[in-house]
Amino acid sequence: MVCTSRRGNDGRCGQTENMSQVASPTVAAAAVDAYKIYGSKDSEVRALDGVTITFDAGRFTAIMGPSGSGKSTLMHCLAGLDDLTSGSVSIGDDDLASLSDRQLTALRREKVGFIFQSYNLIPTLTALENITLPLDLGKSNRDQAWIDTVIDAVNLRDRLDHRPSELSGGQQQRVAVARALASKPHIIFADEPTGNLDSRTGAEILTFMKRAVAELGQTIVMVTHDPVAAAYADRVVFLGDGKVVDEMTEPTADRVLDRMKQFGS
Repeated sequence: MVCTSRRGNDGRCGQTENMSQVASPTVAAAAVDAYKIYGSKDSEVRALDGVTITFDAGRFTAIMGPSGSGKSTLMHCLAGLDDLTSGSVSIGDDDLASLSDRQLTALRREKVGFIFQSYNLIPTLTALENITLPLDLGKSNRDQAWIDTVIDAVNLRDRLDHRPSELSGGQQQRVAVARALASKPHIIFADEPTGNLDSRTGAEILTFMKRAVAELGQTIVMVTHDPVAAAYADRVVFLGDGKVVDEMTEPTADRVLDRMKQFGS
């Protein structure tokens, strides 16, 4: 049988998908021969060690691996928050290394959404002002119908006038998710987005993220250590020692946990 998903470096293949579902995908982001090296000689650390991987548009991908595997480094480099030592990363047709600082800032503002574990909300702004902040900074035209759709989808209609200190952790993360979606970004990067939430609230956030992919065509790349969170994704990529070592499609929490146990963590 032909492997229709990418093979890991150990030659293993993810679960085969129907070819009609994966024909001619649009690449939302990619890394090619990506290296990120800290230090030199005896103190050299290869956070990324020759990673080549693509992330298709309209899919929810989780990146997993033990501490120090390079998963957060890969996400930060893909998002233009950190530079590679060598190799290339791209978002859509944009090679990030070819962009000036101003162009890179504009790309992150206009094409990339971010969801962080710590929410990163502005404490003096209301929920609505936090949601629309990227649009205001970019002086972009608002699609009010879309913003209303996002607000209702994350169930924040009655909390829009509240500041972050007046919101629960789950509500703050819902504001962060809505902010990431408000500008209709090319891709959203999520770094442990449910790490500070209880299991019920985390499940609500992950369910909405999955809906955003399935119903709204959003592309999400999420770093997580949680097999339950990873099971919401369409695909899980496993990193170890700065390399892609395996991947899995149609994951379940049990399958992901079994794979993670092979890392000894």
